[in-house]
Amino acid sequence: MGKVIAIANQKGGVGKTTTAINLAASLAALEFRTLIIDADPQANSTSGLGFNPQDMQNSIYECMIEQVETEGIIIETDFPNLHLIPSHIDLVGAEIEMINLKDREHRMKMAVANIKELYDFIIIDCSPSLGLITINSLTAADSVIIPVQCEYFALEGLGKLLNTITIIQSRLNTDLIIEGILLTMYDLRLRLSNQVVTEVTNHFQSLVFNTIIPRNVRISEAPSYGIPVMAQDAESKGAVSYLNLAREILEKNGHFSTDSQMGIS
Repeated sequence: MGKVIAIANQKGGVGKTTTAINLAASLAALEFRTLIIDADPQANSTSGLGFNPQDMQNSIYECMIEQVETEGIIIETDFPNLHLIPSHIDLVGAEIEMINLKDREHRMKMAVANIKELYDFIIIDCSPSLGLITINSLTAADSVIIPVQCEYFALEGLGKLLNTITIIQSRLNTDLIIEGILLTMYDLRLRLSNQVVTEVTNHFQSLVFNTIIPRNVRISEAPSYGIPVMAQDAESKGAVSYLNLAREILEKNGHFSTDSQMGIS
């Protein structure tokens, strides 16, 4: 049974989609069957894996609103072990359409239920809001990763997200846990970046991943080619960092594959 991990932060520009794509690609490279669900109307995970969202006949929208069979929506990417449920601009109107639907907070969970056994990990790229789509994603998830950028106002809005998670834990998904807080866009040369790392680590302690994602040109370039960073430059700092994050998550979840089994040194 696959573990469902939501990547969530209502603040934009924190590396949420970048993390979803590259964490999923790293897990897939380590030979774990992995699915990305693009639950963001901007469809950046879809385009970031080389697909044109406008060409998608079906998407997560149809799964949630029309209850189209989820397995028929899944797309194989060009990368072994990595599949995608795409997003579409129609998802923008989904929250309004769901208002009067039965079990409106559980639509994503119902869509995921019949495919969990097909994957080791399912990564949900949430929209940059705390609306009904994100609530659906957190209700469907086993855990949540919260990306926090190493910049000024890093903790702005984080309290509101944590409060939302607490509400979901008490009302909709009692099993939801915080997988970890991920520091992103770290620049070793900047005093501010180091101050943010210290502040977040001191405040959240064991919730913070040991892996820190650096600012990296390759990470920024990769989406324009429709590929994960490791497919562009597997030895770049960005690719290595996401691979380390994947290994950290695997260790935390009781997977202890050796490097030789992974085929990666």
